[in-house]
Formats: sequence, structure tokens, C-alpha cells
Amino acid sequence: MTRTSDPVLDQAVALGIAHEVMPCDPDLADTAVFCEAYGIDPSDSANAILVAGKPRADEPQPFALCLVLATHRLDVNGIVRRRLGSRKASFANADQTRSLTGMEIGGVTPFGLPEPVPIWIDSAVMDRDEVVIGGGSRDRKLRLPPGGLLALPGAEVVGDLARPAEPG
Repeated sequence: MTRTSDPVLDQAVALGIAHEVMPCDPDLADTAVFCEAYGIDPSDSANAILVAGKPRADEPQPFALCLVLATHRLDVNGIVRRRLGSRKASFANADQTRSLTGMEIGGVTPFGLPEPVPIWIDSAVMDRDEVVIGGGSRDRKLRLPPGGLLALPGAEVVGDLARPAEPG
């Protein structure tokens, strides 16, 4: 039996990153629902969020893929906007996300991206023993030690990229 190429898993293996593939029901892929259905502590789950800066004249639109714990909120209008060098930043929409990553929201991961994009990892992610992140599609997640994320090209840890969410 020959396996077809899978850019997400192929890159994780090529970089030598220990990981576990966790199959999941695509209807349960959104973080809060996934964590509840599969017994994952939200503080051990990290979201990969594509952000877009407002483009400047005659320059391409800047993007970055941010990894933040599910218990945190990305500081889009502060540190993200400044790092993108934009007057305004926002979450990329589903079409932009699909176009740039080749993935659907609920499955986005920093592994196997078709084009290079900066990968910014909130420092709180690095404090976990393991994190569960998107697996490249809505039918799987990846569980790995967060240090493995630093093997990704363009990945860097950013302090205060996100802040703990208000309970509510």
C-alpha cells in the first residue's frame, strides 16, 4: 500500500518532531467543542490563527500565523499589528486562510504550509508539557511537546502575543 504525500505529517517527520496524530470528528474540530468531547484541558490546546495586516500601497499584504493557547486571546490590535508593521490588523477570513494555508479553519496548523509565513508562538504555549494543535484538516489534531514548534522555519516565540482570556 502506498501512502500519498501529506505535507503536514511529512514535515513533522522530516523535522524529527515527536508527535501523536489524534483523529477527531470534523464536526467536533472547533477548539472548545473538541476539548470538551475529547477530554483535553483547554490550557493544553493551542489555536493556529492566521492574521492579516492592512496592506500598504504597492506592497503585498502582510500575514503571520499565530499560535496561542485556547485559554488566551491574541493581542491583534497591539503586538500583532505592530509586528506586522501595519496600521490595522485582523483575523484572516476563511477564504484568506484557505488560500494561504490550504487548510480549513478548525484544522489550521503551522506544519506543511504551502508558502512561508512567519510563525509567532505565544510564550505561554512554551510553558506547557504538551499541546494539541490543528492537524491540517478538521478530522485530526496533533499532540506534541511545544519545543518541537521551534524547529519550524520562520517560527519564533513572542512574549505577550496573547493574554489570558477573561472568564466568562
